[in-house]
Amino acid sequence: MDGLTCLVSPPERMWCPDDNMADYSHILFHKTPSQLRLLGARGGKAYGRNQRARRARLTTSPAAIPVRVAPRETTARAIAVLDARFPWLAG
Repeated sequence: MDGLTCLVSPPERMWCPDDNMADYSHILFHKTPSQLRLLGARGGKAYGRNQRARRARLTTSPAAIPVRVAPRETTARAIAVLDARFPWLAG
């Protein structure tokens, strides 16, 4: 590599003096597809188990009484009202 200069600066040192980050790359990398499927299934089972436990902790509310809705105006009734109010537009 004669005559080539490196334009990339050397890597900067992080502010943290110790490398206190745990290395979990072995969990997701260097796995066969079947091992990855098993790993994903474990996560799905744990998620489902946690959701069921969370729902079980919720207090059950009494059955809700349906709110009676006032009868709404129908389209035919609205047309009749408009025809009576503006007879020159009827047609």
